[in-house]
Amino acid sequence: MKQFLITAGILALATLSLSAQDQNERFYNYEVLTPQRNNSRIVPKPKVEGWADQRVKENLNRGLVAVKLDKGVYVGWRLLETDDPATAFNVYRSSNGGKTFRKINSKPVSQTTDFVDKGGSLKSIYRVTPVLGGKEGQESEAASVMEQNYLSIKFEGDYVCQKMGVGDLDGDGRLDYVIKQPRQRTDPGAWHRSDDTFKLEAYLADGTHLWTRDLGWNIEQGVWYSPFVVADLDGDGKAEVAVKTAPTDKDYRDEAGRVVGKVPQNYNGKPGTSPYGACPEYLSVLDGMTGEELDRVPWIEQGQEFGDYNRNNRNQMAVAYLDGKTPCLIINRGTYRKMAANAYQFQDGKLQLLWEWNGDQENPAIRAQGSHQIVCVDLDNDGREEVVLGAVVVDDNGEALWSAGVGHPDKSIVADIDPDNPGLEILFGVEVWHEERGVCLVDAATGKELWNIGEHTNHVGNAMAADLDPNIPGLECFAQEDPKGGKSDKYIFDCKGNRIGETADVPPCTDWIWWDADNLREYPVRSESGFGLAKYKGATVQDGLEGSIMMVGDLFGDWREEIVTVVDGELRVYTTTIPAADRRVTFLQDPLYRSYIYNRSMGYQQSPSPTHNF
Repeated sequence: MKQFLITAGILALATLSLSAQDQNERFYNYEVLTPQRNNSRIVPKPKVEGWADQRVKENLNRGLVAVKLDKGVYVGWRLLETDDPATAFNVYRSSNGGKTFRKINSKPVSQTTDFVDKGGSLKSIYRVTPVLGGKEGQESEAASVMEQNYLSIKFEGDYVCQKMGVGDLDGDGRLDYVIKQPRQRTDPGAWHRSDDTFKLEAYLADGTHLWTRDLGWNIEQGVWYSPFVVADLDGDGKAEVAVKTAPTDKDYRDEAGRVVGKVPQNYNGKPGTSPYGACPEYLSVLDGMTGEELDRVPWIEQGQEFGDYNRNNRNQMAVAYLDGKTPCLIINRGTYRKMAANAYQFQDGKLQLLWEWNGDQENPAIRAQGSHQIVCVDLDNDGREEVVLGAVVVDDNGEALWSAGVGHPDKSIVADIDPDNPGLEILFGVEVWHEERGVCLVDAATGKELWNIGEHTNHVGNAMAADLDPNIPGLECFAQEDPKGGKSDKYIFDCKGNRIGETADVPPCTDWIWWDADNLREYPVRSESGFGLAKYKGATVQDGLEGSIMMVGDLFGDWREEIVTVVDGELRVYTTTIPAADRRVTFLQDPLYRSYIYNRSMGYQQSPSPTHNF
């Protein structure tokens, strides 16, 4: 086996004004399936043992939802992982404002977790109760009837948000909403001066505004400057908000409006300066109910080895159960050159460092393999979650597990794609030009390639894996070239890598959703009234949706997914009213799926996938 020796000279490549694909970064596109540990500079890292005795889980309620239909009311609720498989449900309706409830089903509902009440009205209130062995269990929360098929969260003004996250802020079993506004999606590589500051705002599920926190001028407006996640980090049943912050009492911008960091700006050859020097950067944990800062630690420092200003300002976060029990924060700097990540637990109100990972300290060095989202899940079946940074996976103890060496993937889809291959797979859509690996599938536990496209690609900018055809085993894999790379080709494969269509057969890659009653996902299509949801090569199953899509996820009701949009001054959480054909435990209790939901508050839009393909 060829031994890679990465010299200090190579690691200290001069900072350049980089394009999206810099040739110097291609040097690191080599496969590392077995990182070497027989090196004196590599100190083995111990397994993480966090503060939790058992896995910290959200205490979800039934997520009961009721929506007015033309004739009657649609009622949906969650099936929980604690429910016995034989559990059925009774549905109760109140017609006197919740004073008394009457059972309205003739026999317990067991096939699905939804019900159409033909006698219901806007004034009705509903509850459901589990039934097992003829005995009723704990009744659910009550739900009033929504006149429209969406939950409305009104903002404090007529703005729209850039990103959003969900979590149970007050511990009542319902997901609440944290937004970052206003909408500004400038990439650090296409910098322009911020004309406002970002604000985080928190709202309860009933629309109550809890708090607004101004992140200040030292957090620039753009895609990668201020990642945040919403998660219960200390196990008290209430979610905290973790966010990248900077001082708000001093202005570290230069004359042009750029926040001055440790690396020169390299714009027109004129590095910026501020009266205070380089701006500090922090990881902060905020109280979910008040927005008050509970603790902060320094963010991963900038450095010339990350590249120029654009490369340095690529920051992400995630939540990983590194010991299988404790929710840990992962912070990351670097996508295209040097990559680094730190892990923390939050205990007794303090952030505690668990490990630091530096790709340059691996043997051979691992660089330029980052993606635009992080997914955390147990890949090797050891009960502990790994961190998928893109084409490199960091093991639960902070050592590299493997690197596929394909370079920077714009999309990394972790899912159960091939039912014949044990465990999970990862589909890569790779921005870097390739002779054959621009679209490829690897085994998630080992990084071993299962198949690749086998032809030249320029810049694959999007990819997705979803079940489009029930007659084809596994998930179909599809991807699209970004036209700015010089090609507009699209590709579609079965789970084995066989081509199953031409460019015209390839659907969009973004925001696929389980909405109707079958096991196939739908995707957004534009219409005169906003947008709708359509089957692959089939009919539109839902129309009349409005706004820009912020999230797809199983947020309440039965196992089908909600689609969250934003319009001026309002967040809308649309839910299906199509009667279900079967039932499943809520996807929110699937670890892989929940990881996708945690990370939808940053990075590129990507639909969540569960651990097991059904």
